[in-house]
This record gives sequence, structure tokens and C-alpha cells, in this order.
Amino acid sequence: MGYDIIGDIHGEAGKLRALLKRLGYVESAGVMRHPERTAIFVGDFIDRGPHQLDTLNIVRPMVESGSAFATMGNHEFNAIAWYLRDPDRSDEYLRPRKGEIGEKNRHQHAAFLAEVEHKPDLHAEIIDWFLSLPLWLELPELRVIHACWHPGFMAELEPKLKPGRLLDEVMMVKASSKGTAEYNLVETLLKGIEVQLPPGYFFKDKSGHTRHEARTRWWDEAATTYRLAALVPPETAALLPDTEIPNDARISYGADKPVFVGHYWRTGKPAILSPTVACVDYSAGKGGPLVAYRWGGESVLSSGNFVFSSEEYGDVTRST
Repeated sequence: MGYDIIGDIHGEAGKLRALLKRLGYVESAGVMRHPERTAIFVGDFIDRGPHQLDTLNIVRPMVESGSAFATMGNHEFNAIAWYLRDPDRSDEYLRPRKGEIGEKNRHQHAAFLAEVEHKPDLHAEIIDWFLSLPLWLELPELRVIHACWHPGFMAELEPKLKPGRLLDEVMMVKASSKGTAEYNLVETLLKGIEVQLPPGYFFKDKSGHTRHEARTRWWDEAATTYRLAALVPPETAALLPDTEIPNDARISYGADKPVFVGHYWRTGKPAILSPTVACVDYSAGKGGPLVAYRWGGESVLSSGNFVFSSEEYGDVTRST
């Protein structure tokens, strides 16, 4: 048995079908299956791309039939928060819908809402399914989480979760409320560790928003300064001071088995982050390839095990 860990799909159902076909999955009784392998999806099935429901109609039957596992991404979390009302504000939702922030939230969620907003029963059913997705997978051979494997935060959060490492509506309220411990824990696991940049430093993210905080290379124990740790454009990184980031922005990943993540909108030819950490998000929702890592039991990961679709490297290719 082996696993095929598949990156953030973001409604790109065509790329998903092509990648599954390349990986040897075939449709049987309405489900894409492999005779010897299991797919693992790292979350972010929705938003951005042109085929939201088509994507879920491929992924969900695979998960429910045992042909695949899946974890929750931050976009699934946001979709649940958009749907659930805020118990402290009867006229608002956990993810605000009003004002300038509400306009930004709707814009980010527009592709999904266009397909479900006028189908209330289907919308509710999908939200229930999103709530059935675990925040992380701890398998005997490997680990999977959407953004950041933070052992300390996970140990603190797990007793507060439903069995199976699931969120419920009560936890959604707490995890959507800035300033709570639950917000900080879930935000880090689903979006990564962030540090406040030194005064006067900022950058534009891929959506054109000005950011004064940056995510970090948590998987790299040598990345202890702002210049080395901050995930910012190269021209910004070169200007950052070579001073230490806060201690609470560092973690030490126990490298006893591999961990796979998505989320980071990487570009270029797929490559591992470290001998035991691989990211499978290569910006499929913004014109990049949908990427999978074909894991066959190795404890030390190899960039040669990525499989992806890309105009640059051919239709669907295995990295070398």
C-alpha cells in the first residue's frame, strides 16, 4: 500500500481528474479508486476555481468510500464560519458578511457561493461534510495537516475537539473569535505561524493586500531570523533585518516520520521543503499545477516523487 498526497484543488476539477488518471485511479461505481493506493487530500477544495461542486463530487465519494482520506483546509473552515450565525450578534455570522470586511470575505468565497448560495439544502449538507473533516491525520507511516504541524498546539487543542480531531459548532464559535486560545491554535494549524514584521516593513501578498505580518518557514530549524524565516517575496526578504524572530514563532518538528502540508501557494518545479517535510500546494487555483506526492514507504522524502500537471513540464508529469 502507498499514499498519494494531493494538494489544494480550489475548484479545479479538470486538473484533479487529469492528475488522478495519471496516478492510476479509475472510476468504479461512481468513485475514483486505485487498486493498491489511497489518496490523501490536504484540504482547500473550494473557492477560486471554476468547478466547485464538481470537485466535491469527486473528492467526497472517495473519502466516504475509503478510497481517500482528507483534512480540513482554511477555506473549508472559512466556509463553515460564513454559514454559521454568530451567537453574540444575531444579525451577523462567524465570518462577517457586512461592511468592508464582509465584502472582502464574500469576494474570497464568491466562486463557491455562486454554486450553492441558492441551494440551501445542498449548502447545509456540504457544511456538515466539512465539519466531518479532521484538522490533521496521524497515520502510522506519515502525518498530514493543512499548514503547520505544531506538536505543542495540537496537544493543547486535541482535548477540546470531538473524537477524530473534529470541530463542532461550539468550537467553531471559539475558533472564530480573535483573542481566544482556540482562535490562535486553529489559525496556526490551518494557516501557519505568523510573525509581526519589524516596524516599517511590509509587503504585498498574492492578492495585492498589504501585509505587516509574515508566515514563517517553521520546518526549517535554521530559519531563526526575519530574513531567513519570513515567507515574503525575495526582494522583501533581502531588506529584512537579520535579527532573531520571537521564540514562540519557532517549533522543532520531530523528524521521526514525514509530514505533508498544502496552503503555501508555492511556484516553480515541485521540490521537498526538507528531508521529512513536503508541500503539495503549487497554486493550482491561480494557474499553477495540481501536485501530488507519490509516497511509497520512504522515511526520507524525494523531489522525484512529485507528480503534477503543468504546461511548462508537459500535461501531467513526474518530477525528476
